[in-house]
Amino acid sequence: MKDKREFIIEADYSNKRVDKFLSKKNDDLSRSYLQELIDDDKVLVNGKAVKKSYKLSAGDKLELLVPEPEELEVKAENIPLDIIYEDDDIVVVNKQPDLVVHPAPGNEEGTLVNALLYHCDNLSGINGVIRPGIVHRLDKDTSGAMVVAKNDEAHLNLTEQFKERDTKKIYLTLVEGKVKYKKGKIDAAIGRDSKDRKKMAVTGKNSKKAVSGFKVLKRYQKHSLVEVNLETGRTHQIRLHMEYMGHPVVGDELYGYNQKTLDVKRQMLHSHLLGFYHPRTREWVEFEAPLLEDMRQVLDTLE
Repeated sequence: MKDKREFIIEADYSNKRVDKFLSKKNDDLSRSYLQELIDDDKVLVNGKAVKKSYKLSAGDKLELLVPEPEELEVKAENIPLDIIYEDDDIVVVNKQPDLVVHPAPGNEEGTLVNALLYHCDNLSGINGVIRPGIVHRLDKDTSGAMVVAKNDEAHLNLTEQFKERDTKKIYLTLVEGKVKYKKGKIDAAIGRDSKDRKKMAVTGKNSKKAVSGFKVLKRYQKHSLVEVNLETGRTHQIRLHMEYMGHPVVGDELYGYNQKTLDVKRQMLHSHLLGFYHPRTREWVEFEAPLLEDMRQVLDTLE
């Protein structure tokens, strides 16, 4: 074990939830990572694993077991990367489409992680052997700005920023039809689709709050170019919210039209701007990712 932390619960913390206590007492670990440790039975009270909702009692002996980061076993591959910015703590890339972010069982090659391992000497080990350095994700066919952590401190800091919505995430997307309103906000909770586990759905059941602000940049004859400001970061949020509004993302095979209205090979969705507080300097930084050639050509055609 890398680190074994022990606490004797004082009366002031009696009846406090174990996850809340750990978050207060371990500033160097993010709440999401602490939750993973609880789920993995790495949090013991009086020698027994507990759930996050466990209420502590005065005199309880609490043990937190923080494991050593696993050594990376995913192989490095010389895959070209469009690096927007890089320093000792982070690397920001303009991810190309048709590139999966991290390996999965049976698909361990040809991902962004493989490319990053070739490019960087090291990455944060917090997410283990499969997702080193990965703080947030873009879908395989979504292009644009992504930040990756090169050490554990940066990873924990960025993870907390994304969790607390302290980041700025602006996307550009080409959608079907003419969007009626110039700008607006979609506030529609998202959860797993009860009929198709591969899809998400706008639902009030087992869902999480999801908010997307939008602004129409250009209306074409049968399509609209839309800027989306993500206030939350749910799986497939933009794709689902656009479909919910009646204007699915062009080329989206999961939530879009069955028949293509344009000759595209992927969903027309691009992470245009990413802003956050630099994990070391704490200064606000923003990075813009230029549109990639395939999406620019489609827009030129519509012009």
